[in-house]
Amino acid sequence: MAGVGRREMLAASAAAGLTLLTGCGEAPSPGRSDAKPAPRPSHTSPTPSSTPGSSGPSGSHGSPAPARTPHRPHRPRPELPRGGRELFPRYRMVGFCGLPGAAALGRLGTGDPAERADEIEKTARRFAAGREPLPVLELLAVVANSTPGPDGTYRSRTPAATIARFHRLARRRRAMLLLNVQPGRAAVLDEVKALREWLVHPDVGLALDPEWEMGPGEVPGDSFGRTDGHELTSVARYLSGLVEAHDLPEKPLVFHQVATSVVREQSALRPQPGVALIKSADGIGSPGLKRGTWRRLVRDLPDGLHTGFKLFYEEDAQGGGRLMTPKEVLALRPQPEYVMYE
Repeated sequence: MAGVGRREMLAASAAAGLTLLTGCGEAPSPGRSDAKPAPRPSHTSPTPSSTPGSSGPSGSHGSPAPARTPHRPHRPRPELPRGGRELFPRYRMVGFCGLPGAAALGRLGTGDPAERADEIEKTARRFAAGREPLPVLELLAVVANSTPGPDGTYRSRTPAATIARFHRLARRRRAMLLLNVQPGRAAVLDEVKALREWLVHPDVGLALDPEWEMGPGEVPGDSFGRTDGHELTSVARYLSGLVEAHDLPEKPLVFHQVATSVVREQSALRPQPGVALIKSADGIGSPGLKRGTWRRLVRDLPDGLHTGFKLFYEEDAQGGGRLMTPKEVLALRPQPEYVMYE
C-alpha cells in the first residue's frame, strides 16, 4: 500500500525539513539556550528538621528529649495528562504525527502547532465511543534520511528545543506527547535511551517506526526495514525500568507496522509492567485496502497487545479513494485504541 516512491519523498523531505526546525513557532533564536525540558519531579527525601545525634532540650535527668519525626508532606503519584495511571480501557488515544518544517511527514508539522492541538482535541472527541478521549502529539524525534550524515547512521535527531516546545504544548492541552523514532541504521535502543530526559515525564510515551530501521548496506526509502519481537521487548523492558524507577503511570509504546514482514518473530514479544504495547496498522489506500491490511496485521495477536490504526489525510484519498470515517474505523475488530492521522 505504501509505495517506494512515497518513501523516497518522505526521506528526502525529512532531511530537508530538519534544517528548518529552529525557525518554527516558539523555537529560540540563535545564541539563546532557553529551551529546557520541563522540570522533573524531585525524588530527594525531605531534609529532617534536626540532625541525628544533636542535643535537644534536657529532661528531668538531663537526657536528650526524643527526636521529633520530621514532617513528610504527601506527594501525589504522577498521573496521565487527564488523570489516572492506566491508559486502557479508560482512554482512546487520538492524534496527529509530524515534524515542523517537513509538511510531507504529517499534519502535526503544518501551520500553527496550537491550531493543530485544537484540531486534535476536536478529532479525538469523534472517536470517544464510550471512552475518554486522550489527544496525542506524535512528534518525529528521530528521522530516517536518504543520506548517511556525518556518522553514517542515515538518521537525524530532532533538536531538544523542538521537543521542549511540543512538550510544553502537550502539557498546556493535557495531551500525551509521543516521541517517534525512525532509526535508519542507528541502534534502536541507543536512540530510545538518548530520549531518556523526556521519557521520565508522565506525559511522554514512545512510538517506533520499524519500516525505517535499516540493516547494513540498506538505505531508507529503498525498501522496508524491520524489527522483531525480541527487540521490541528490549525497548519495552527499558521503558518499564523508567516507570518503576520514577513511579510513573502506564507508558504507551507504539510500533507502526505497514506489512507483516516489518515485524518478525512477533511471538517473542513480551509485555512488560507499566508499558502499554500498541500495534498500529500502517499503510495507504482505500477503505477496502486498509481493511485488508488490518485483517492481516491483527491476525494471531499476542496476549496483552493493544491495537492502533493510521490514516493519511492526502494519500488515502488519492486514486479515487477516500478517508475512512470515525464510524468505519471504530467498526474494525478488535477496535483500535489509538488512532493516528498523518
